[in-house]
Amino acid sequence: MQDQQQARRLPLGVIAGISTVIVVAGGGGAWWAWNSLQSSQVPPEPSQTEPIPTTPQSPQTKQPEVVEPSTGEKVQVFWLNDVNNQIVLAPSSVTLRAQPDDEPSKIIEGAFNSLLAGPADGSMTTTIPTGTKLRSISVEPDGVHVDLSEEFTTGGGTVSMMGRIAQVVYTASHVDPSAKVWIEVEGEPLQVLGGEGLELEQPMTRESFKKDFPL
Repeated sequence: MQDQQQARRLPLGVIAGISTVIVVAGGGGAWWAWNSLQSSQVPPEPSQTEPIPTTPQSPQTKQPEVVEPSTGEKVQVFWLNDVNNQIVLAPSSVTLRAQPDDEPSKIIEGAFNSLLAGPADGSMTTTIPTGTKLRSISVEPDGVHVDLSEEFTTGGGTVSMMGRIAQVVYTASHVDPSAKVWIEVEGEPLQVLGGEGLELEQPMTRESFKKDFPL
């Protein structure tokens, strides 16, 4: 019986040797497995992103505004002239800066501004007193209404008064020669002009003036 127990027992040196072999073998296997795992895990190459092409945007240019050029409008302004010792009306053409859509009142207003500024031609004259201003002008269904400042009624005799009335009537009706003209001073209808009492019957036309006040 003792012989069998002795036979089953292994010397300690043999056991120690076997353990060492197992440890070494186990350690080697573990190292080989870890090394294989590390070798298989190759770090991924960084992906290169293709730049997205962009179309360059051209700067927005503002289109220039088209301004319709002004056109010249010819009007007639009436002065007085001495021909053989007789006072006569003398029309003179004046070019105004006007737009195509200007109303007749705007054109007549430009003509009166030239009239009240006085003649540029030394051979022409005017009997409208210096300082006379145009207060307003309008074209109504019943005719052309001209409102002048109070200076219009000052100074001069009968011939001078008739001359200035003629200048106003003819200049106001240069767009429509048959137009009726209403003359006002400081907003009131002009009925009597000057100290000599030149009576006016309104409205006046070119025909009625030639009949009532021959120069």
